[in-house]
Amino acid sequence: MSTNEFSDAAGGPLALIAGPTASGKSALALDLADSLAKAGRRGVIVNADSAQVYADLRVLSARPSPEETARAEHRLFGSWDGAQTCSAADWAARAKQEIAQIHAAGAVPILVGGTGLYIRTLLDGIAPVPAITPHVRDAVRALPTEEAYTALSHEDPASHARLDPGDRQRIARALEVVRATGLTLGEWQERREGGIADKVNLAPVILLPEREWLYARCDSRFEAMMERGAVEEVEALLARELDPDLPVMRAIGVREIAAWLGGEISRDEAVAKGQQATRNYAKRQYTWLRHQPPEDWPRVATAEEALALLVADARLARGEESQ
Repeated sequence: MSTNEFSDAAGGPLALIAGPTASGKSALALDLADSLAKAGRRGVIVNADSAQVYADLRVLSARPSPEETARAEHRLFGSWDGAQTCSAADWAARAKQEIAQIHAAGAVPILVGGTGLYIRTLLDGIAPVPAITPHVRDAVRALPTEEAYTALSHEDPASHARLDPGDRQRIARALEVVRATGLTLGEWQERREGGIADKVNLAPVILLPEREWLYARCDSRFEAMMERGAVEEVEALLARELDPDLPVMRAIGVREIAAWLGGEISRDEAVAKGQQATRNYAKRQYTWLRHQPPEDWPRVATAEEALALLVADARLARGEESQ
């Protein structure tokens, strides 16, 4: 097998640690890598967080510190420049390569993140939506968000019901797909291809701490970020004059700190808004992870419970490698 392709047969082990932001996933991944090392195996941590992929967001994405990355090898952290969009398909393609290479080296990939779309795309595959013709895309993108959302209610009612009325980017995507192809995004997604779920021995765990503890941790971590380089990080981003619609510019904390730097709000307001945005994001992740992944994926409240499950998982202990 090449180091960037999967065979058709089930292959090597893949540990998956999923959870909302600030739930303790990164520390858990390191503890698992330590446990594997004690058993004579090498664990390699692979990022599955859509903010941590960007080099520009070391602080605001809570990327692992140099001390943490010295404990175990980390991949796909800070691998994209903020001027580039890292789509779920982009990330999944790279993740497949990394996982295959890790297997080929006889190590265990430890996938860590809370971005459900990334995880779903990697495991289940992606809808083979054809390229959208420029004239359709330009026409849809020129529509006011409210008008596009109304049009979606007639042309793709399922997406209309699912999407937030203010989510301009996803509304436009759903509308341009149905207008260009005649099929809704949901219909395309039923045709997913390229997933690796049947090509790995998956050992998943979902970390879902007590909500009040999680929200308090979100608050304290954002305040700490403000003191540890988040402001300077946003200043550097603003100096690049990037497109405000890029994911890196819409990351939690960027707009709030930018508003403070621009004199629109006070520092205290920026912190409060950043904390609220973080809690809201954690709540959405929490809800998705409770209901969307398969029911047989263990859901636990503490990192200790999660580590015990992973260490005892035969799929990791056996050490089966990709063919």
